[in-house]
Amino acid sequence: MTDFKPEEITHPPMDQLQGFEYCIDSNPSWGEAIALGFQHYILALGTAVMIPTLLVPLMGGTDGDKVRVVQTLLFVTGINTLLQTLFGTRLPTVVGGSYAFVVPIISIIHDSSLTRISDDHERFLQTMRAIQGALIVSSSIQIILGYSQLWGIFSRFFSPLGMVSVVSLVGFGLFDRGFPVVGRCVEIGVPMLILFIAFSQYLKHLHARRVPILERFALLISITIIWVYAHILTVSGAYRHRPLLTQINCRTDRANLISSAPWIKIPYPLQWGPPTFDAGHCFGMIAAVLVSLIESTGAYKAAARLASATPPPAYVLSRGIGWQGIGILLDGLFGTGTGSSVSVENVGLLGSTRVGSRRVIQISAGFMIFFSMLGKFGALFASIPFTIFAAVYCVLFGLVAAIGLSFLQFTNMNSMRNLFITGVSVFLGLSIPQYFFRYTTSAQHGPAHTRAVWFNDYINTIFSSPPTVALIVAVFLDNTLDFKDTAKDRGMPWWIRFRTFKGDSRNEEFYTLPFNLNRFFPPS
Repeated sequence: MTDFKPEEITHPPMDQLQGFEYCIDSNPSWGEAIALGFQHYILALGTAVMIPTLLVPLMGGTDGDKVRVVQTLLFVTGINTLLQTLFGTRLPTVVGGSYAFVVPIISIIHDSSLTRISDDHERFLQTMRAIQGALIVSSSIQIILGYSQLWGIFSRFFSPLGMVSVVSLVGFGLFDRGFPVVGRCVEIGVPMLILFIAFSQYLKHLHARRVPILERFALLISITIIWVYAHILTVSGAYRHRPLLTQINCRTDRANLISSAPWIKIPYPLQWGPPTFDAGHCFGMIAAVLVSLIESTGAYKAAARLASATPPPAYVLSRGIGWQGIGILLDGLFGTGTGSSVSVENVGLLGSTRVGSRRVIQISAGFMIFFSMLGKFGALFASIPFTIFAAVYCVLFGLVAAIGLSFLQFTNMNSMRNLFITGVSVFLGLSIPQYFFRYTTSAQHGPAHTRAVWFNDYINTIFSSPPTVALIVAVFLDNTLDFKDTAKDRGMPWWIRFRTFKGDSRNEEFYTLPFNLNRFFPPS
């Protein structure tokens, strides 16, 4: 038996992920960039439709109200994405609606002062105004933490070891939106999953005019095929006598979006009326803003890897959080019905297409704004069954989770300390939110159930988020357990270069503001 050489079984750590056709500041041709931008727009529709579909009926809204909320959410998502890619972190990230805000929003919906309103439309308007007020006030938390650089200062407690569980659970923590949803309509979901993997991985070497068409546009092609297939099943009467839940998840005509959508409608601030403010609502929403901050931090770290960039320095991370706070403020002013965070599925699509170009995401933001104003056309694309999106999420969320695991390459995983921190933070990050979810499902309220509703919202929101629990556990253990003389094991010699803007020469290439704005806002 021949002796092996260590270099034959080890792989040197890499600052930037290799194998990308286009990185953050390189661009495909305009035609290809527009097609890729449209693909990101289609993917963003899943969350933009699903959140209003969940919340608007509970608020007393009609299908027409739901369509207006979807249009508004897409419109503001486009604006927030442009702001983030131009002036925030400048990473290729879509900033859209977030499930992190669902717990406090449902708490507002069930507020006794709102539920006693007998007229459904009036209840919808009053509830929307209460949500707007809570978002406007709570957005100040991210704005302050971002522009004061406080979040950047706190991020100095992060290490590659601590980020493993946070970033990986940004993906793994969304497992309930993957195959459990696919299983609601397997005849559509499973073919979509198989087709997307086949096109993006097994057939990725098929080229047309030197462009890997199937790899680059696997999402568009597979969604088109399965959408047509689902429509054929719908019109042929395959679901005519099936249970209502099956019809909702499988049929292409159940969303009631196209018939309810206006031809042209431009969202505008305070379109639902003046916001109302309640201290209890605002305190509960602050917890969701903190969760959004932490989940977005993990998503920014993943996006940097998948754009073949270096990790964002603390200054850039804070700048991005500040702009994200302004995004939540815009959510409150326009009335999107929820707050914002980084879209994890769009981060995963960067890896699937191997295109991390900033321009592509900015083009997708243009599509969001354009189609949100043309109601009928936007509603056509938004009528894609959510099961189709869930099949794609199985791949894209997994990719983001794998990026989190890739940070292990900078650490010493032969250290029992590191194994303990990684294992415990990942396990508790999955286990604690799962406990909160099951408790809420069975008891119809969260484990925190006191007379102080704002306190209940705070605890139930924080501990229902896998990345947030992982951050609390990992950062605490990493900075208190055998802390001395473990910097090398934790990966700090590599990480410390990216703490400051001037710590690595590549930071200027990736994160400098456009229009020579850095001379007015010099990085630290």
